[in-house]
Amino acid sequence: MKKLFLIIGAPGSGKTTDAELIAKQNDAITHYSTGDMLRAEVASGSELGLEIESYISKGLIVPIEIAIKTITDAIKRTSNDIIIIDGYPRSFEQRDALDDYLQNSNDIELVSVIEVEVSEETARDRVLGRSRGADDNTEVFNNRMKVYLEPLDGIKTFYSEKNILKTISGEGTIEEIVLEMGEFINSRI
Repeated sequence: MKKLFLIIGAPGSGKTTDAELIAKQNDAITHYSTGDMLRAEVASGSELGLEIESYISKGLIVPIEIAIKTITDAIKRTSNDIIIIDGYPRSFEQRDALDDYLQNSNDIELVSVIEVEVSEETARDRVLGRSRGADDNTEVFNNRMKVYLEPLDGIKTFYSEKNILKTISGEGTIEEIVLEMGEFINSRI
């Protein structure tokens, strides 16, 4: 059975970097970033990519059908038994769609949802300092933060009630965060 770890966190929390480093340290782990997967589709210039771009460029959530298909295809595609997906879920609809998928799947278990917690100030400084793309500006950041924070309490409550939510501070050094997160993941596999 495949073991799935979801990593959530504000834009700029470091969740993608943390997950990439953990996967590099362990060949048995496959990491996917929903943001990177969606940006790659945009870069391909496909019709789907153009549709995704119309949402991302405004800091909006990509429709559930696109997001869940991207994630479930990634899970099916990997040969590894341990999967980390960061940046998902970002809404109740995404959370519920994945929960429905997992309840109907006999080959994957959601082991934990890890929240990388940072202050809004830290998140803003990181995002505006990286200038990764057109979506890294103050207006889009503010909208992305709002979109992230609105459902956060409900998402955390949902996973807390399932006893699978773990919160890690994202305010330390990358090394400290990766060490804590890696040890937690290894303790669950």
